[in-house]
Amino acid sequence: MPSTKSLLAEALQLPANERAALVENLILSLDKPDASLDAQWLKEAEDRLNAYRAGELAAVDAAEVFSELGKRI
Repeated sequence: MPSTKSLLAEALQLPANERAALVENLILSLDKPDASLDAQWLKEAEDRLNAYRAGELAAVDAAEVFSELGKRI
């Protein structure tokens, strides 16, 4: 099996569009669906929406959130 260094050296010789496609495919190979994790996120989102609708959770305007984040960067 070729080393990471030799693979990188070979990949760097590819045209830009082929390097971009290679990078995209490598990233996609890392992002495997996880039904259990997806179910947890769905439950969290539903719980938050229900809490908001019940008046148990307040919403914050997106502009305010981004403004606050901008101050921290």
